[in-house]
Amino acid sequence: MSNLQITWSDNIAIVTVSREKALNALNRQTMDELHEFFSVTAPATPGLKGVVITGAGEKSFVAGADITEFLGLSPAQGKELAQRGQDVFFLIERFDKPVVAAINGFALGGGCELAMACHLRIASEKARFGQPEVNLGLIPGYGGTQRLIQYIGKTKAMELLMTADMIGAEEAHRLGLVNYVVPAGEEVGKATELIEKIAAKAPVAISKIIAAVNAFYTDGVNGFDVEVSEFGNCCATEDFKEGASAFVEKRKADFKGR
Repeated sequence: MSNLQITWSDNIAIVTVSREKALNALNRQTMDELHEFFSVTAPATPGLKGVVITGAGEKSFVAGADITEFLGLSPAQGKELAQRGQDVFFLIERFDKPVVAAINGFALGGGCELAMACHLRIASEKARFGQPEVNLGLIPGYGGTQRLIQYIGKTKAMELLMTADMIGAEEAHRLGLVNYVVPAGEEVGKATELIEKIAAKAPVAISKIIAAVNAFYTDGVNGFDVEVSEFGNCCATEDFKEGASAFVEKRKADFKGR
């Protein structure tokens, strides 16, 4: 039985982590299925506008990784597990269509890391965020120590990582961790609304935005150089010709994604 429930709404994939009894904790099977979806299924889906990731039920988005799978790990096995998690989340972060987390409850540990790997985050007013790994004698392994700093800065990230404190949706919004806070039950709707808004823009340009922004955080890569290169690449697209013509002619552009 799959741990991911995938439904479709007007060419938007709604990916629901469906392990409600385990608070949607990420086990190996779930990570394998996320890898399969973002490396095979989604890239092969024609007309895909974007992806929404959420959790089953009203209580939890993803309440961490499945700790039962951590017991007895050797250092080498621990490194392998963490690397696998980072590889899957890099697939999400680098996906060339918008990926939006619709956070309906607890986003803790690996769940917070999953949300941070998405391009945008919509939080229910009931959402709670945290990296509680130190309570287990661990540190985040799926990118949490790195992405949390990017979103909220070193000072507050250090505090949350070392105290294991949780924060609510409003504080997460104030800190810059989430884009919007909405009433409970409206997070998926807001996420699809954002994707629809983005889908009205030039698809190739959106993919280049994702690549250029990610370049800022990539070691050994000059993000300004990537921006120059991708700007030039956009100039060769049909979308650019259409967008520029539509602007001059004062009409709505009809982008084809080419």
